[in-house]
Amino acid sequence: MTDPHASRRRVGRPPVTSRVEILAAARRLIDRDGWDRLTMRRLASELGIGPTTLYHHVRDREELLLLLIDEYASGIPRPPLPASPRERITVAAATLHDALAAWPWAAEILTSDGFVGLLGERALWTVETIVAGAIDHGCTPDQAVHVFRHLWYHAVGEILVRAHTTRRPASAGAPTRRGAFFGDLDASRLPQLTALGDRWPALAAQDTYRIALAAIVDGLLAQGAPGPSAS
Repeated sequence: MTDPHASRRRVGRPPVTSRVEILAAARRLIDRDGWDRLTMRRLASELGIGPTTLYHHVRDREELLLLLIDEYASGIPRPPLPASPRERITVAAATLHDALAAWPWAAEILTSDGFVGLLGERALWTVETIVAGAIDHGCTPDQAVHVFRHLWYHAVGEILVRAHTTRRPASAGAPTRRGAFFGDLDASRLPQLTALGDRWPALAAQDTYRIALAAIVDGLLAQGAPGPSAS
């Protein structure tokens, strides 16, 4: 006897039953093609299901990206935090930077102000540590928010510049100077740049993130409210 339901059974991959499978497929697409090419339709095709089925599990692309970031953040190891508020801030900021540097597309998604309010608790421990450290150092809560924002801008800017530089070779259409680096400048007007010349690219490629981070943290905390013992 012919089974009347045979034509409606899926052949091949089993149906998606969890977000775990969806997020794994989304990561594959991002790693292969970039996050900007991730669409719900392409993800559904990758999974072998219809878009309507996918929407039963994930509301839209924005929720999908936030779920990916939350999942990724939950796997970031939490290093031991020093007793010093300044050192806690530095460790948390460096941990956040290093995690995003390993997955720079996440930093690109989170470039707009207000992203913190969209993240889950698992992704916010570095933010809490930095804000709490600034307050413990003597900053007001408002100043502590500004400390985090400036550290965030520094981390994201450094990550994105390096990621884009690595991803796009000079032959891909990026503007370049003619001749030697700074070789077409007027030395009488820009003497220091012309003197540096071709040394500039090598110097700019050096990883000085932690040196700059320490200086920025010190500068931001110095502008905070004086502690109780200050006169």
